[in-house]
Amino acid sequence: MHPTAYSLPQRVLHWLMALLIFFNLIFSDGMEHWSRLLRHGQPVTPDDVGSANIHAYVGIAILVLALCRLALRLVQGAPQPPADEPPILRLVAKATHGLLYFLFFAMPLSGIARYYFGVEAAGFLHGGPMKLALWVLIAAHIAGALAHQFLWKSNVLARMTRG
Repeated sequence: MHPTAYSLPQRVLHWLMALLIFFNLIFSDGMEHWSRLLRHGQPVTPDDVGSANIHAYVGIAILVLALCRLALRLVQGAPQPPADEPPILRLVAKATHGLLYFLFFAMPLSGIARYYFGVEAAGFLHGGPMKLALWVLIAAHIAGALAHQFLWKSNVLARMTRG
């Protein structure tokens, strides 16, 4: 199934997830502080736990929304890439989207593994390589959308904004 634009629920989920992901990427200090305290054997206050919980709950919300988003994509489909998009860039876009979807699940699951189950390796991956990869993929995603809008004058951006 290949609609010409994303449905309203798909667009709402996209932008809501974007806001929550940026929130957790930018405001991760509470979780990082909590982690530092534990690593150095220092006491953790209720405020420290509260700040870490905000990051954790937002991450869990991202995971739930990602499940909803994936289900909607499977049921409703997604628009085809523009026909005039160069094949190599179509491959890059497909890889970028695939990796983003992977991280929509891997980031919250690794965060859960660290925060709730104490898996240090998951915490390292979550706050290190996966966080960096997410920033790079977000930058590539935004650059691709802007290239479509201003270089190729395609309707790719409109499909995710006004439908």
